[in-house]
Amino acid sequence: MPKTRGTGLLMAWMDVDPAHEDAFNLWYDSEHINRLLAVPGFLSAARYVAIRGAPKYLAMYELEDHNVLRSAAFLDTVRYQPSAQRTQFSGGYVGRNYLLNGYRQIFPGRTDPIDNTMGPAPFLQMGRIDIAASMEEEFNDWYNTAYIPGYLTVPGVIRARRYLAVEGQPKYLTVYEFENAGVPDTPEWARARSGNPWNARMRPHVRLDEGSPAVFRRILPAL
Repeated sequence: MPKTRGTGLLMAWMDVDPAHEDAFNLWYDSEHINRLLAVPGFLSAARYVAIRGAPKYLAMYELEDHNVLRSAAFLDTVRYQPSAQRTQFSGGYVGRNYLLNGYRQIFPGRTDPIDNTMGPAPFLQMGRIDIAASMEEEFNDWYNTAYIPGYLTVPGVIRARRYLAVEGQPKYLTVYEFENAGVPDTPEWARARSGNPWNARMRPHVRLDEGSPAVFRRILPAL
């Protein structure tokens, strides 16, 4: 099977002027996403719509690694030579809450080969996070060894990944993959959130970006 996941992500969050949503979605699904997937190192892509949190739309591109975003193929054919329609939509239709961030995977440190050919999850929860420099080392230790492992035991959680931003802010991104949208409303999720005393110590220091955490439903490929 072809590889669908590497250790990099390109994430585009956006709100769209309601008057232009239909035209935007048609262009994105039929043209723009395919243009990016033609760039070497872009492995797969999916689009999502927020069912809680913000912004409304998310496009998630799985990359061989984060260096793809510095390749001549990406810079020359996508970033520096945008299509006419991309220029049009960027000129005001997609101006609100637009985030375009590149990421390098930091957790898990080694990817399971089985994961490398997985399709896009039907539902995602993600948080865009900053942390004070004085707490950063403990934050990463806590997140990797205590916080995420608790959530991975919750029914309906497929897996979790953490990323460091190489382009854009905030510095950290956490992506949980769910089988259904109700996972974060379950008693098991609530127990994982409060089950470790270390969580209570660290949570006041975690700075979540506006709209985070958000839950998204996949719209392309359609469920």
